[in-house]
Amino acid sequence: MAEKLLVDPPANPDVSRGYLDLLGDRPAGADARNTGAIQALWASRLGSLFYDNAQTVARRLLTAWQEPTEWLNLPVGGTALDVGSGPGNVTAALGRAVGPAGLALGVDISEPMLARAVHAEGGPNVGFLRADAQRLPFRDESFDAVVSIAMLQLIPDPSVAVAEMVRVLRPGRRIAVMVPTAGPVAAPLRYLPNAGAHVFDDDELGDAFERLGLVSVRTKSIGTIQWVRGKKA
Repeated sequence: MAEKLLVDPPANPDVSRGYLDLLGDRPAGADARNTGAIQALWASRLGSLFYDNAQTVARRLLTAWQEPTEWLNLPVGGTALDVGSGPGNVTAALGRAVGPAGLALGVDISEPMLARAVHAEGGPNVGFLRADAQRLPFRDESFDAVVSIAMLQLIPDPSVAVAEMVRVLRPGRRIAVMVPTAGPVAAPLRYLPNAGAHVFDDDELGDAFERLGLVSVRTKSIGTIQWVRGKKA
């Protein structure tokens, strides 16, 4: 079912590791739009280990505070996308929300993280792909919900990834994004050498949502953590 959502389904899909690999041997950072010190770090063995464990802890703690599926209003039998899916716990929650007739897909660029997600959370209606968040491989208006947690701060141009997530969202459906580096409390991170994470202004993501035509945009911040949600008109 996942292949029907792809813009360019591969003739010989590589699913040997339990997930669909659309990047092959290209390391993280091979795309010119996905370069920078932090991307080089994630591509290294040590960086990948740090990223995998940090993402696992962050996603489990932050989704305990607010579970995104509560607001997404997912239809039974629908399709849902988790961008930067990490350990797959949110992807699995989306799968439970859409039910056995639906489909939840998680996208990540880290091979060790995808292997962990497949082992822990893969199932008949929960699948994972290795792909770039700045160039999502899906057709326009393919998903009934899109969520991204603790990922946007790690890429050079978050606006590109946000635009991609909105592109694949169906009209009338909802998107929810969380970043852990937003607002004045997080601002000092800008001055740390090689901090490697984008720090968002209070209104940066909300304004981006509105520029992309989303309506009912809402922002909720606690400390450096910010949730932004909206609906595609």
